[in-house]
Amino acid sequence: MPVEDNLPPQRLSRIVETAGAALTLTAATIAALAPAGAPAAPAPRPAPGRRAPETPYYIMFTSGSTGEPKGVVITHGCLEAFLNWMQVEQALPEGEVFLNQAPYSFDLSIMDTYLALVSGGTIVSVTRHDVAQPKQRHAAFARSGLTVWVSTPSFAQLCLVQRRFAPALLPRLHRFLFCGEMLPHGVAAQLLDRFPEAVVWNTYGPTEATVATTSIRIDREVLTRHSPLPIGYPMPGTRVTVVDEGGRELPSGERGEIVIAGPNVSPGYLRRPDLNARAFFALDGQRAYHTGDWGRLRDGLLFCEGRMDSQIKLHGHRVELGDIESNLRALPGIADAVVLPILWEGRPDALSAFVVMTERGTEPDFDLGNRLRDQLSRRLPVYMLPRQFSFLEKFPLNANGKADRKKLAENLA
Repeated sequence: MPVEDNLPPQRLSRIVETAGAALTLTAATIAALAPAGAPAAPAPRPAPGRRAPETPYYIMFTSGSTGEPKGVVITHGCLEAFLNWMQVEQALPEGEVFLNQAPYSFDLSIMDTYLALVSGGTIVSVTRHDVAQPKQRHAAFARSGLTVWVSTPSFAQLCLVQRRFAPALLPRLHRFLFCGEMLPHGVAAQLLDRFPEAVVWNTYGPTEATVATTSIRIDREVLTRHSPLPIGYPMPGTRVTVVDEGGRELPSGERGEIVIAGPNVSPGYLRRPDLNARAFFALDGQRAYHTGDWGRLRDGLLFCEGRMDSQIKLHGHRVELGDIESNLRALPGIADAVVLPILWEGRPDALSAFVVMTERGTEPDFDLGNRLRDQLSRRLPVYMLPRQFSFLEKFPLNANGKADRKKLAENLA
């Protein structure tokens, strides 16, 4: 169960408690097991055996709408189904060098790490410090020998800002694999222009369906025919369909909820039967999952059209806006809170919090916002912290008497 080392202690404690972890390993505890300078004695290894497909293999904790993280259980069979598909589709030879940009608490890291393991490849990790410093990042790229790029589209977009991000910097790079969020048409076009010898693949799938379920190679023809880009065709052995509110399959061209069924679908959330009853079900004898994503099929191709609820993808991280709102309301002095995404080129780029205080003192908005962000940082990871804070006496209400999020969003334009 991988977790980030920079999580606030309170959130980390909740995750460890929810998981019932018998052992927690950190850099310090691992170092203590093998003191510096002491040769490690090889442990006896059991004869290799095959795991049962239903054996839990890893757990990824994601944002939960109630403010409590939820653990997605992925079995050995789920992982095996994903890897078998990717190995056949990508036909990766031995000796590839994969980029690891995603933290191991984000299941995109499964794509680079396990594809490297099963194909006899190598991983080159780019740290968050490298990501934040262009010169340091480019130096890491220059010495990497990368051949397969695995990242969110946001990270590639960040790199494309620098003209140096080109074949001269990465002469062996021949494949881009994207997952975690929507691939913008412009980013794919720039990559094909900048790296004419490389292929670009767009993939889609929630954590609950083991990293990715659909894929498509984005070439010039696809760019010409489609904007926004499709998320592809289902992996063999799975069924991806679009249904209406009653769960009935919709004809081609009509918008509904994307549903995934197959051997890559998780058995459910750890110790959350309430959530499992709503999200998971059986379809044609296979485990199936309600993604909560709007989508439609056209000519056998699947297109994703955003979330049906308050969940967003922010730079590849799955974020429940309700999670942030619940934690904001738990802070002293806050009566209510609404969190909305700030869009850039049609995609969430940052977060804005609208706050009603129980009592409003004389503290300037800027200072109060910084204070709340600091308090929130002890409860939430950095990527879930709002960039902006706006303070209101009351929220505008819609016809149902709820906070009018559409009206509030007009202030972000």
